Amino acid sequence: MISPNTIQQITSRIDIIDVVGEFVKLKKRGTNYLGLCPFHGEKSPSFTVSPAKEIYKCFGCGKSGNTITFLMEHEKYSYVEALKWLATRYNIEIEETQQSPEQLQQVQMAESLHAINSFAQKFFAEQLFDVEEGNLIALSYLKERGFREEVLRKFQVGYNPEGKDALTKALVANQFNKELLPKTGLVALRNEELVDNYRGRIIFPIHNNTGKIIGFGARVIGKADRAPKYINTPENEVYSKSKILYGSYFARQAIDKADECLLVEGYTDVVSLHQAGIENVVASGGTSLTIDQLRLVKKYTNNLTIIYDGDSAGIKAALRGLDLAIEEGLNVRLVLIPDGEDPDSYVNKVGATEFNAFIAQSKKDFILFQLEVLLKEAGNDVNKKSSIVNQIAETLSKISKAEDFTRQQDYIKQCASLLRIDEAGFTNLVNKFKRDKISKEEKKLPFDEANFIQQDSFQANQEFDEGQLLLQQDDQVEKNVIRVLFEYGLKNYNEAQTIAAYIFEQLENYPLENPDYEKLIDLYKDWYNKGLEPTTKSMLYHEDEQVRQLLINISMFPFELSNRWDEILPNMNIVNKDISIADTEMSLNYFKLRKIKKMFEQNQRDMEFAPFEEQMKLIQLHKQLKEFEIAITKQLGTVILR
Repeated sequence: MISPNTIQQITSRIDIIDVVGEFVKLKKRGTNYLGLCPFHGEKSPSFTVSPAKEIYKCFGCGKSGNTITFLMEHEKYSYVEALKWLATRYNIEIEETQQSPEQLQQVQMAESLHAINSFAQKFFAEQLFDVEEGNLIALSYLKERGFREEVLRKFQVGYNPEGKDALTKALVANQFNKELLPKTGLVALRNEELVDNYRGRIIFPIHNNTGKIIGFGARVIGKADRAPKYINTPENEVYSKSKILYGSYFARQAIDKADECLLVEGYTDVVSLHQAGIENVVASGGTSLTIDQLRLVKKYTNNLTIIYDGDSAGIKAALRGLDLAIEEGLNVRLVLIPDGEDPDSYVNKVGATEFNAFIAQSKKDFILFQLEVLLKEAGNDVNKKSSIVNQIAETLSKISKAEDFTRQQDYIKQCASLLRIDEAGFTNLVNKFKRDKISKEEKKLPFDEANFIQQDSFQANQEFDEGQLLLQQDDQVEKNVIRVLFEYGLKNYNEAQTIAAYIFEQLENYPLENPDYEKLIDLYKDWYNKGLEPTTKSMLYHEDEQVRQLLINISMFPFELSNRWDEILPNMNIVNKDISIADTEMSLNYFKLRKIKKMFEQNQRDMEFAPFEEQMKLIQLHKQLKEFEIAITKQLGTVILR
């Protein structure tokens, strides 16, 4: 673990313009910098970077964060990987907290396996490109298949010679630990002798999300007779097949930009499509999709298009893992390549343009396709059809997010039509599967609470009424109070108190309604009372992601302060022309006016049903509220509050 001292050194050295500017062309615009958003396609720049606040925000797609989150989002680094990238950039030595013997052993093991894999990759590449055997046997075969040398080098493809121990001898000569070699899968122990495991095969290195080689796929040259077509690295401390998608390191940015991930089966499919300029593609390696692989896709996009062979085996492979994808909230589409072809051969046959057009035209909805396949297999068998009804209903019950309510209802309607069953009855069946799932997951909860969760999860907010609008206005004025607190809180309001103390005093009789904003207020007070400096900048690297995101959303605006501020203030009856005090007073006054308006409305409702003696008190309260409103309005000038 990286020590807090190192993290503090890194965050204090960060220059967000320097880092973001490496990936985005930025132009100065006032106090901020502007560029084309790297997270979505746009022609007019809406990606804003604030060097003063050390944050960025795109007012087109809504992506926002700090320097570290930019690296995590753009480069798909983990938090620790982003810190290490920054430490390297600013020449900061990383100090790590003391590890237990077990943790230290795991780290050393992982580092050793990475070192062996890295050496092996260089050895394989040299054998493919620089040695006669590799040239004649492997490189010529790959070129016959249509692979160009630049794409092979990009994916670091190599060749393991036919000799029984060429790689083994090279590893031993370079003093790698003999005991660790079999763990990598590169070397096997046979008859008490270490020999190469991938002899005479083309080698595809498998990279993790930071580009480190964690394993290999070894393919036979030509057709496989008795031997398996592929041999893969065994599970070890750095390689877990269920958590990896081949090509994800090379595809991550293209997937993010296209907002779609193309999933194929084989390594050569990925390499061929990349060569054709289709880079948002990864491979499952021919295995059923796992929850970890689906979550890896979801890091980049919610849209998954599965491209498999059009034969029966390809169809069955494509249908595996469907329910897991649905539960993860992925929008899944399926494309079946014509019989006798695979993505590799088909893109070489028709070219990139036609291949892309075919994908766009041939996408089938995964759930409806599955239903069509099952119905075709069932024929007129009533029992099989009954089983299909239950299977599809259970699948649809896993579309459980509130925002997907309309999507689920549309599926129910289409599936009921294809099944030729009553839509209302099918809806009840879907809900039954959902209730059963919730009752299993919520065994520790009382039944009434679990039932409430089930009923509440599909509430569709279909009406946008005045109540919603009022809530948005309430949120905006509360947000503004938080903004001025963090931006100006440590400045003096007068000789006796800071702006923060003044805001706390003003809020005593006007509590905030949003609990997230209350949390920020409490956090600010805690730092303030301890004598720390709670500013937007200092809180930007807070360990709580919710705190960081709230502050970014509160602090960034798509506009800048008017240069005519000095002319505007006198017209608003604000005598003191200090911008921080003026901004604070206006933000608090608008907040109070919104509160008073709501009190007015509540008071009027109470007056309708109150007995006579209480009505007199309510009338008096009405007068007091009116006086408060007039006093605040005078400070602001003319205010029309809708």
